[in-house]
Amino acid sequence: MEKVCLVTGATGRNGAGSATIKFFARQGWRVVVNYSRDTAAAEEVAEECRALGAADVLVAQADVTSDEACRAMAADIEQRWGRLDVLVNNAAVTTFNDHKNLDGLSFDDFQRVFAVNVSGVYVATRAMAGLLRRTGNASVINISSVGGLRGTGSSMAYAASKSALNAMTFSFARVLAPEVRVNALLPGFIEGDWLINGMGRERYETVRAGLIAKNPLKTVQTPEEVAEAIWWLAHGPAALTGELVQLDAGGRLAV
Repeated sequence: MEKVCLVTGATGRNGAGSATIKFFARQGWRVVVNYSRDTAAAEEVAEECRALGAADVLVAQADVTSDEACRAMAADIEQRWGRLDVLVNNAAVTTFNDHKNLDGLSFDDFQRVFAVNVSGVYVATRAMAGLLRRTGNASVINISSVGGLRGTGSSMAYAASKSALNAMTFSFARVLAPEVRVNALLPGFIEGDWLINGMGRERYETVRAGLIAKNPLKTVQTPEEVAEAIWWLAHGPAALTGELVQLDAGGRLAV
C-alpha cells in the first residue's frame, strides 16, 4: 500500500514546503497538500505532484491554528486512505525585524508568530496523533531553525518560537513513542522567495554571500536540499527520535 505524507504550508513558491511535498510525490507516495488561504497556489502544487508521479493527491485547506480545521483534515485523510506515515510541520510565519530594534515587534507580532509556529504545530500534531499511531512506524518532522539554538534569524519572535518548537519536539517524541518517531530539522539560510521578500534583494544577497564565505561547505541551503533531509529523517535510523538535526553547511563550526 502506498504511504501517505502530509506537509503543512506546502504552497510557498520556491519554498521548502512545496519542495518537500514534490519530493515525496516523486517517490510515488500519496501526498496531502495543506494550505490556509491560497487555493490557486495549492492546486498548482497538486498538479505538479500528479505530474511527478504521486499515487494520489489530496488538497486540504486548514489553518493550523484551528483545532477544528486540523481535526477535519485528519478525518479526511483517514476516510480517503486510512493511514498517515509522515507529518511534516512546515507552516510558519515571521515578522522581519532587526533584533536590536526592540520596539520593532509588537505584542501582537509575538502572538501571531507563536500561534502558527508553536501552537499550530501542537494542534496539527495532536489532530494527526491517532492516525499516526494506528499506522505505526510513522514519523513527524518539525521544521525548526538554527535560529532557535542561536537566538538569530528574521526576528527575536521567530527565534524564540523555534526554540519553543525544539522543546516541544522532545515532548512529542516521548509522548508518541514507540509507534511514532519525532525529530526536528534545523536549516540555516534557505535560498528562495521567502527570504528575498522579507529581507529585500540587496540585503538577501549580502547575507547570502557572507554565509557562503564563512560556512565550511561554502554554500547555503536550497529548498530541495531541505526536502532531501526531511526524506532522510522520515526513513532514517529506527532508533532516531527526539533529535535536533542542524542543516547549515557547517555554519555552527565557523569561526
